Amino acid sequence: MSEHHPDPGSSRRRFLGLVGLGVAATTAGPLLAGCSEKPAGSGGAQQLDAVSGLLPTHKDLTGAVKPDIIGTRPVPDGYTSYPTTLVDAITEKPGTSGKQVTAMTPAWGPAPTGIAQSAYLQAVNAELGTPVNFTIQDGNTYADKLNAMLGARDVPELLCVPSWEVEKIPRFAEAIQALFEDLTDHLKGDAVAAYPMLASFPTGAWRQAVWNERLVSVPNPTDGPFPWALFARKDLLDARGLALPADLDDLLTIAKQVTDPARKVWAFDDVFAMIQMFHRVPGANQGWRLRSDGTPEFKYETPEFRQALEVMAKIYKDGLVHPDILASRGADAKQLFAKSGAIVFKQDGVGFWQGAQAEHQKTNPKLNIQPVPVFSATGGDPLVWGEDKPISYTFVKKGLGKDRVQELLRIINWCSAPLGSQEAQLRDFGVEGKHHTTSPNGPVKTDLAFKEIANQYFFISGRNPTIGPFPETPHYVPDVLNYSNQMVKFLEKNPWAGVKLEMPAAFKANQVPTEDKFTDVLRGRRPLSDVDAIVAEWKSNGGEEARKLLADSLPKAAK
Repeated sequence: MSEHHPDPGSSRRRFLGLVGLGVAATTAGPLLAGCSEKPAGSGGAQQLDAVSGLLPTHKDLTGAVKPDIIGTRPVPDGYTSYPTTLVDAITEKPGTSGKQVTAMTPAWGPAPTGIAQSAYLQAVNAELGTPVNFTIQDGNTYADKLNAMLGARDVPELLCVPSWEVEKIPRFAEAIQALFEDLTDHLKGDAVAAYPMLASFPTGAWRQAVWNERLVSVPNPTDGPFPWALFARKDLLDARGLALPADLDDLLTIAKQVTDPARKVWAFDDVFAMIQMFHRVPGANQGWRLRSDGTPEFKYETPEFRQALEVMAKIYKDGLVHPDILASRGADAKQLFAKSGAIVFKQDGVGFWQGAQAEHQKTNPKLNIQPVPVFSATGGDPLVWGEDKPISYTFVKKGLGKDRVQELLRIINWCSAPLGSQEAQLRDFGVEGKHHTTSPNGPVKTDLAFKEIANQYFFISGRNPTIGPFPETPHYVPDVLNYSNQMVKFLEKNPWAGVKLEMPAAFKANQVPTEDKFTDVLRGRRPLSDVDAIVAEWKSNGGEEARKLLADSLPKAAK
């Protein structure tokens, strides 16, 4: 389905270091002039247990399709077969005004065709009764666009903000208050009954949709807690008689064996997040944990991070990373991995897996993408980064009036229809005969579907999280749930679970510049001896301020 992530990260999610901040986010001043008298955002914390009175009353949908494989929470359940009979979940068109809806969502890969040329958009909009006109932005640079848009106070009626981008936007809570509608009275308690798909969302996802003690967005609940996985071209390894690596020595040995510049094959893209995970570097809240004395410590300050940095720097020095990754931030690592096999191990969000397998197995029937189980390079159990935050949030532009807000919520509700409904099939697979063909295992996407469908409506909605079914990749659901149910056992515990943090503006603004400095170290443009100075700069430019906030925001049980 979706790709996160940028670090929950796919990019995801949460995809630490995946995307850069624009000029508006790297200055010391406030994001929105006039939002506050304070010269800089000091951050804040909200105890989520205190917002229960703002939340929608949960109600399961009747007649829901039972799953085939049960996920260990927070891993969702999976479906290996497609329902034989579909129902109409919504009998009336949600759009009543006929007035075009403006929306902005991310996409990774080639941009889909626009509304005038897209049979997919036209078909869904006909069912909605009111056309939605999408502005599609490159997911890899989505933060840049968000910062420019919020700074200019120029937002569409429906705006998708991936959860991993929230961490990069200084004073985001103030932007919300200035630009987006308060949805509390529309959705809290039994008011959500007008939108039954939204009422079925997990309560935990709704808790995360609260800012400034008001319910201000519709969450898109996560369909998996893992921001990153290390994927391997298992078909290429099998051809060499090589197994998936079981430890760091295995990984580095295999990497040297498969790297062959003469054949234009290299082991890796940028896999630094996974190298950190293998070394048990903390990942919660971008990399915070508690020391033995109970005080917060950031990953840059840990010996585990230093070890991971040294290992990744050697990977670069040994020439094991594809040179296009070194030369250009815009290198298409997905194509180099899944299509050409020029990269054998790729770091990406778990959502990357199924889509890449489905698309590229059509020209390469032997293609077999598989995740490498997470291991510990330092002994003991592995540490798996994870987050139960929603994939994204949909915000409604402020000042549209009650009738328009309700129309937009009805559209979001339609877009959130579950597996087994006509609405979900149209949203996910488009028009039969154009975007998909029928098979005993359900719809199979055509080439036109890959060109026109880029999760546009998915990213202005949510749905009760599930995995599958995917008839074109019948092994995917068992494979991903086997991997996920094993890895979830090692999910990192977050000391700030139950606390919604708005990190200080200085900390947010300094994160990408600091990550860029470490990238220079990794790629040999700065010596490893500079690390102490980089950490000292980080501390003085928001790090210590963030530490104080986190120390003051610990749940009572953790203090």
